[in-house]
Amino acid sequence: MTEARAAVAALHRHPVKSLLGEQLAAADVTERGITGDRALALHDTATGRIASAKHPHRWQRLLTLTATTDDTGVRITGPGLDTHSTDPAADKALSELLGRDVTLTSTPPAQARLDRADPDAVLRHGITGDTPLTVSELGTGAPPGTFFDFAPLHLITTGTLDTITALHPHQPAAARRYRPNIVIATDDGGFPEDAWLGRELRIGADLVLRVIAATPRCAIPTLAHGDLPRDTAALRVLADHHRIVPLPGLAPQPCAGVHAQVVHPGRIQPGDTVRAV
Repeated sequence: MTEARAAVAALHRHPVKSLLGEQLAAADVTERGITGDRALALHDTATGRIASAKHPHRWQRLLTLTATTDDTGVRITGPGLDTHSTDPAADKALSELLGRDVTLTSTPPAQARLDRADPDAVLRHGITGDTPLTVSELGTGAPPGTFFDFAPLHLITTGTLDTITALHPHQPAAARRYRPNIVIATDDGGFPEDAWLGRELRIGADLVLRVIAATPRCAIPTLAHGDLPRDTAALRVLADHHRIVPLPGLAPQPCAGVHAQVVHPGRIQPGDTVRAV
């Protein structure tokens, strides 16, 4: 990565896990990631699992909802829904919309877990097919008490998005399909994040991150995201062209982007320089 060619392009926060989120003009980043990111989640009272669109047959409708922050909490909107995290009727409204009994929570249950459909099976059989599920423990690379899948930050580059677009048969790769916190603009082609694994990144004046793993992709990029239609190629391109080992001991998986932990906190904004150190 060439220092002069890498800079923050966009910042994204998802106040409720697996819902659409918001783009930020600036962000404070602590050891728990961007302040307010994945602050809340939906708890499925029947299974005890955290609701996640990684199980698309059950939870794809989560991606029809948008969560944004305001001075009093989180507003959740979508087709037929406009509620707030402080509204006593929020759980009932969300349960009726999703067709399952859910509670909006800021505290993960003990040994919080979610269901993840096998991405290759989703490509073969579709989101309504008979796809095997694995159960994943949340946040093994994040501070306790968080709702992150693995680590507190997810990064992706414009180089990776451009590569996916070049291999895509129909449409440009949209960053929001891959749900990054930080989109980094770089002129490097291919999948530039691969070169960051095991290294530290300095972003802006103060923020220092440690890149700890490639990001294995699930079924989520293939799903409709608000006004973005369903797109199986968003995952198939990676399955065909970028199948790598995300962590030692795991089999190669379709990957795009990287997970990172925070070494030193800081405030960042688009335009800030990104440097490998």
